[in-house]
Amino acid sequence: MNDFEQPLLKEPPSSPVQPTPDRDVASPLPNTSSGYRRSGRRLLGAGVLVLFISALALGVWRHYQQHRQVRDTAEHQASFVPNVRVEKVAQRLGRLHVTLPATTLGFVEANIYARASGYVVKRHVDIGDRVKAGQLLAEITAPEVDAQVAQFQNSLQQSRATIRQNEAQRASTELTSRRISILANDGWATKEQGDTDWYTFQAQTHATAAAQYNTAATEQQLKYYNQQKIYQQVVAPFDGVITQRNIDVGSLITADTTGGTAMFAMTHSEVIRVWVYVPQNDAFGVKPGLEAVIRVPAMPNLTFHGNVTRIADALQPGMRTLLTEVDVPNPGGALQPGVYCTVELKIPRPSPALIVPVSAIIFNQNGMQVAVVENGVAHLHKITITTDYGTEVEISEGVKDGDQVILQPPVNLADGDKVQTTVEPQAPT
Repeated sequence: MNDFEQPLLKEPPSSPVQPTPDRDVASPLPNTSSGYRRSGRRLLGAGVLVLFISALALGVWRHYQQHRQVRDTAEHQASFVPNVRVEKVAQRLGRLHVTLPATTLGFVEANIYARASGYVVKRHVDIGDRVKAGQLLAEITAPEVDAQVAQFQNSLQQSRATIRQNEAQRASTELTSRRISILANDGWATKEQGDTDWYTFQAQTHATAAAQYNTAATEQQLKYYNQQKIYQQVVAPFDGVITQRNIDVGSLITADTTGGTAMFAMTHSEVIRVWVYVPQNDAFGVKPGLEAVIRVPAMPNLTFHGNVTRIADALQPGMRTLLTEVDVPNPGGALQPGVYCTVELKIPRPSPALIVPVSAIIFNQNGMQVAVVENGVAHLHKITITTDYGTEVEISEGVKDGDQVILQPPVNLADGDKVQTTVEPQAPT
């Protein structure tokens, strides 16, 4: 049996070994779980602190980036020169197209009043009837006029008889005066008798003259009442259409144009007269013979052509407009008096006009302006618009011929900004 095969011998029990005080042996902690909790809190606090510092750093970085971006943008804008489109201000003559509201009237219009008082005994026409000049419209009866005519006819006969009587007496006294004058010269009659017969002859002469004047006055009175009889027949003064009828059979007519009522109203519509008031800015080129186009909104498919025939030659002080008349042939009667219409006039410009596109106008708190480019610098000029043509305007102040105005200027464009220009081709005039 070798040494390895020898049985293990049990050693005798010994007392527990006590560690010596000077040996480096760790003693177990009294409470291990509470130590773990304190360590986790420290780690959590450190993590939160790290996250806070990271977020703060990120915010500071972003703020710096935004500030840098704004600074770069401001520097870019300060040094940026925009490219703008410009168009030259042009002077134009040509014709000015103006469309104005107007009113149609009959070429001749009249209200028919009665010149004789009485009752209407017959009426021959009504509203809408076409009549000719001299055609009988109505008849008036006035028996007192017939009586006056008969009276003055008798007075005239009496006056004429008185004239013949006075002429015969004058002839008799003239003959007697001559004979007495001869006898008085020969001494057969007294001179007093001769003078008396001579003055009697003069009296008969004046009486004859007075009878002649009375006869003439009676004749004039008879003519007046005969004319009143003629006025009892109311006739048309011209060719036209009856537009109003204010009487009927049995109506009492008073011969008074101020307080009476018109019997009829007539108009001549073979030619229509159009009244249009042209504003002052356009009136200086309006002359007789100017062509006009008339359109009625209620008749969109019809166009009427006429010419300016009369102008007032003086503007109305209140409205500063020029009354202009346009004559329009109307043989078919399609255009009626009293219709609202529009008149298009092609008025030649008396002087060149400065034309600017509407897209160049700037409207802000400073009023209406345009940006004019001079040597690569934009300058804002206040303007005064006289006429608006829709896509273009006519300007009287603020620009001159040849100025380059910016089309659709940027909203932040300020006076004195530098710009680069691209010339826009002008439309043919």
